[in-house]
Amino acid sequence: MTEMLNGIAASDGVAVAKAYLLVQPDLSFETVTVQDTNAEEARLDVALQASQDELSVIREKAVESLGEEAASVFDAHLMVLADPEMISQIKETIRAKQTNAETGLKEVTDMFITIFEGMEDNPYMQERAADIRDVAKRVLAHLLGVKLPNPATIDEESIVIAHDLTPSDTAQLNKQFVKAFVTNIGGRTSHSAIMARTLEIAAVLGTNDITQRVKDGDIVAVNGITGEVIINPSQDQIVAFKEAGAAYAKQKAEWALLKDAETVTADGQHFELAANIGTPKDVEGVNDNGAEAVGLYRTEFLYMDSQDFPTEDEQYEAYKAVLEGMNGKPVVVRTMDIGGDKELPYFDLPKEMNPFLGYRALRISISETGDAMFRTQIRALLRASVHGQLRIMFPMVALLKEFRAAKAVFEEEKAKLTAEGIAVSEDIQVGIMIEIPAAAMLADQFAKEVDFFSIGTNDLIQYTMAADRMNEQVSYLYQPYNPSILRLINNVIKAAHAEGKWAGMCGEMAGDQQAVPLLVGMGLDEFSMSATSVLRTRSLMKTLDIAKMREYAQRALTECSTAEEVLDLAKDYLPEN
Repeated sequence: MTEMLNGIAASDGVAVAKAYLLVQPDLSFETVTVQDTNAEEARLDVALQASQDELSVIREKAVESLGEEAASVFDAHLMVLADPEMISQIKETIRAKQTNAETGLKEVTDMFITIFEGMEDNPYMQERAADIRDVAKRVLAHLLGVKLPNPATIDEESIVIAHDLTPSDTAQLNKQFVKAFVTNIGGRTSHSAIMARTLEIAAVLGTNDITQRVKDGDIVAVNGITGEVIINPSQDQIVAFKEAGAAYAKQKAEWALLKDAETVTADGQHFELAANIGTPKDVEGVNDNGAEAVGLYRTEFLYMDSQDFPTEDEQYEAYKAVLEGMNGKPVVVRTMDIGGDKELPYFDLPKEMNPFLGYRALRISISETGDAMFRTQIRALLRASVHGQLRIMFPMVALLKEFRAAKAVFEEEKAKLTAEGIAVSEDIQVGIMIEIPAAAMLADQFAKEVDFFSIGTNDLIQYTMAADRMNEQVSYLYQPYNPSILRLINNVIKAAHAEGKWAGMCGEMAGDQQAVPLLVGMGLDEFSMSATSVLRTRSLMKTLDIAKMREYAQRALTECSTAEEVLDLAKDYLPEN
């Protein structure tokens, strides 16, 4: 039966394909007393072999898409599956207790997990506990006859349907096959949306219950431009969606002609269009889309994609790859922004009531706990600085004292490297991300000490409006055009310019086509966005007249009291709206 849903249009594109349900199955079971223990042992052998075959395929695909090093985690899983001691103990438990294979598996693997987790002085053995947990889940799924989803194994055109997508789920999506994804929760600024735009995959988020409405294999039509989703569309609807997809492809081809063009307004004023990235692999997309800089390199993915803290050399190689890949164009690297919704399995953060308002980002870096980790990152960045035009940005700064503490570490590590005879660039700008209202209000004081500001609107808006940007119940409060937000942004830009510094924006608002005219009018110097939004924004800027945009921004800041009034006012200045 055809069913229509509406969600949040999170990444442009149109697709029609089969649904791939990425939801965790129910792995609950009952303990049963059995007479035929041989049959249970045989069931276990079949499940072990099936798990082994499956993991071998997953490992091969991981090598192709993520590289040999990232795929090594699956070698550990295969070793667990072949461990004769563990398998013999499971079979012994089945025989001794005359119980089903599921119970034997769970009892023995739980015992091993408890033992390994208790080895606090041996991180290697503690990691084995996680491997056993993953493998036990896979074998149990085979015993129960249910499918464990794995996005890395998708090998036909599909639309991924999930409650939410973690950054590691999204990183495994092969855009050759995954044409779109749709989730129950999330919005335009959630990490899954940001990565979808980087991968150029259509996405509709925040549908509430798509996972309950769709079955594996259903045909789904997705329009990431309008937020429409149709389950089992009619032939006419499929044709309409495909036509919309063709029209979008044509529009993209027109934008592509601007790849090497300058970013100038109708009256010739230049603005810098930059792109946000998560990994060195994203640099190709930055260059393909004609961006003039990397305005935000989110280094936390280096930490999230690793089994342990990345070493100084590993980080150096990643930063060097990005700087060299940008051929001398500026690269703004944000230091580690862990915490909030970005946890590391190997870094024990305290459980907090409000993690977004808690111990995260620079607060960790300049603490005693995070000092060594922060210094390692700063050294790696300093060493890489000779390979391009590096700019370092500290996230989650509320107080001048925090910036000064971070800058002191930068100066100390720079002096140490110089003393060791290691070359470091003398032209590294050091700035802060403005995402806390306190820093936005005190921007005139920060501007005396920093080299630049980059406004992180995703968090600035949620903190100013006291509204969680991932919560659909309060999504109406996520208002980029609210005059209160515009006034904060304007305050930051004016403060930077008064001290001869530049102000950029790396939040999603920088690529928002309704926000760009206002930001141009306020004099924002650098706009950093998903690489896929760069050409569209360059095309828009060519139509804007600076004098008119300044007047529009000024009136929005002084005359409007609601976001609706701001957008209504746009009609006077942007007739095509």
